[in-house]
Amino acid sequence: MIKTCLPLLFLLGMAGSMPALAEQGLTALSVTTNADGGQKYTLSIQVLMLMTVLTLLPAALMMMTAFTRVVIVLSILRTALGTAQTPTNQIIIGLSLFMTIFIMSPVINTVNSDAVQPYLNEKIGAVAALELARKPIADFMMRQTREADIDLFAGIAGIENLESPDDVPFSVLIPAFVTSELKTAFQIGFLLFIPFLVIDLVVASVLMAMGMMMLSPLIISLPFKIMLFVLVDGWSLVLGTLASSFYI
Repeated sequence: MIKTCLPLLFLLGMAGSMPALAEQGLTALSVTTNADGGQKYTLSIQVLMLMTVLTLLPAALMMMTAFTRVVIVLSILRTALGTAQTPTNQIIIGLSLFMTIFIMSPVINTVNSDAVQPYLNEKIGAVAALELARKPIADFMMRQTREADIDLFAGIAGIENLESPDDVPFSVLIPAFVTSELKTAFQIGFLLFIPFLVIDLVVASVLMAMGMMMLSPLIISLPFKIMLFVLVDGWSLVLGTLASSFYI
């Protein structure tokens, strides 16, 4: 009997406290209009907006930065070398992350100086800070995006008369940017594959001529590919080319 009444008492207690909770909620979710026409949000709304942004941060990192191109090229390079799980996925993702920070550092510095610091110093509001932070990111994405991809997604969305890059909405720019990054990453990966493919063909031809058909060519070609990659300082060439490809 007591166990049956406990949930009922709990619900009655919650019902009695609902007016107080509702009153607190209304007070916490207030929006104040400033003298200059801007809007100032209470701390609870700012925290809610911050938590929402944090949930979207991984997607923004992958879809709006250099991360996509870098991680795909490094993955294709590992496949071309034929080293299976060396470097490991953790190393590739970690290297891609820090390469992304290095490549995006000019954009990050611009966002920090133009939007974050003025907002923290209470010189501008949250909406103005978001608009100022949007511009350098959109400029970076626009430089890497092909016009054909923008036209494709703009046509799907039914948007016409895009006279300048500022007229392209984020809903069109982000998928166009990701599509362009995928194309560029696979083009770079194709060029990386060619020298290692030549080594595999040469080794396979030699083994076939020697009648050693039961021996896998990958076992013989792997040390030659690693030696070639080390002799030409491959990691420096690949990472340097990737970093410079975003600002050519």
